[in-house]
Amino acid sequence: MQLSNYTKEFKYNWQLAAPVMLGMLGHTFVSFMDNVMVGQLGTAELAAVSLGNSFMFIAMSLGIGFSTAITPLIAEADAEKNFIKGKSAFKHGLFLCTVLGILLFLLVFFAKPLMYLMQQPVEVVELAIPYLDLVAFSLIPLIVFQGFKQFSDGLSLTKFPMYATILGNVINVVLNYLLIFGKFGFPEMGIIGAAYGTLVSRFVMVWYLWFLLKGKKKSKRFVTNIKFFVLDKLMLKKIINLGTPSAMQMLFEVGIFTSAVWLSGLLGKNPQAANQIALNLSSMTFMVAMGLSVACMIRVGNQKGLKNYIDLRRIAFSIFLLGVIIAFGFALMFFVLHDYLPRLYVDLDDLKNLADNSEVISIASKLMVAAAIFQISDSIQVVFLGALRGLQDVKIPMILVFIAYWIVGFPISWFFGKEEAYGSFGIWLGLLAGLTTASILLFLRFNYLSKRLILSNK
Repeated sequence: MQLSNYTKEFKYNWQLAAPVMLGMLGHTFVSFMDNVMVGQLGTAELAAVSLGNSFMFIAMSLGIGFSTAITPLIAEADAEKNFIKGKSAFKHGLFLCTVLGILLFLLVFFAKPLMYLMQQPVEVVELAIPYLDLVAFSLIPLIVFQGFKQFSDGLSLTKFPMYATILGNVINVVLNYLLIFGKFGFPEMGIIGAAYGTLVSRFVMVWYLWFLLKGKKKSKRFVTNIKFFVLDKLMLKKIINLGTPSAMQMLFEVGIFTSAVWLSGLLGKNPQAANQIALNLSSMTFMVAMGLSVACMIRVGNQKGLKNYIDLRRIAFSIFLLGVIIAFGFALMFFVLHDYLPRLYVDLDDLKNLADNSEVISIASKLMVAAAIFQISDSIQVVFLGALRGLQDVKIPMILVFIAYWIVGFPISWFFGKEEAYGSFGIWLGLLAGLTTASILLFLRFNYLSKRLILSNK
């Protein structure tokens, strides 16, 4: 098949994916600003935000992963022009996201004492606990927002969540500046100020996305007159069956990156702060790949609804090709700038903490080389995961992701991440191995399923 059959899809793929990328980059940009601002307070504060957010990332991965079940159901109903089916999927998905948000808040809130049992630096734990109290509560509006976002994506209205996220980011950054440093008469609250900024911005995001969807003709009937507690057991079961494996997929992936935070904490506060810098920078490029993954999920879901399996396969591979091209660009950027990017996070003019800050930059610059190498694998695995979710194939990919990250990746991180081995760089070798294995296994799964669908439709 000619290359032009794939590249001609680039424009529409980009139009669909770009707002998702910008919205997701918005989430990460807030984290970036948190880290840059908090990093000015000291390496212990930066490590505390890293430790607190490691608990949050686990909870968020479950909530966000579960909410992805809504998108392919909405995309399929939209292609079939079946409003009743679509509204049912949205309502039940939103209900389950709300319940899950409350449960995850309680889980994180009561899990805080685990920090003391994880052999993390004591000064870091004592800073992280009050920060986590407030950020944990923000899980409720965040997961509800995800329910609205996945619905909006499923209708191909990918710009609305982006607008809501941009507004949330502006509010978060302004509140961070005012409350972390105590500007314009506001109290100086340190990392607690960053937590308040996150909490307020997430409530605003939910309200604004609902407001935008209510004003659009295509989505208004879905998001108004919702009989929230009139529930259908069959639809609840369908979303739970789709959402639970998707949540576990995301948990397994986020879990290994979170384990990198904890393993680096065993090496000390400076390796943990350096790990946070490399994770934050690489998570920004991952959000671009995630945008393509969501576009893939929407388009594959649409083609599944139309039973057009040849185009389904062609479109998925066009997104894969676009993802690899972008990933090469990011890999080159990380490799060229690996000594310079970490300097954004620490204050080298702070003579009191110069030794700590210099060590953090030295470690982080080496980790950026590993991050450059795994850009390709990361892009491939997340795009094909999106394609498989679009096919509503979630159980086998869940197992494949577990094998990649926890049978292959984590043992390598554990073995080579010890101080007497390669330290922080060894931890990231495990991440690289896990992502590469996942990209191969998920590609093979999609290749097999898409070929089988084409043959069965002849």
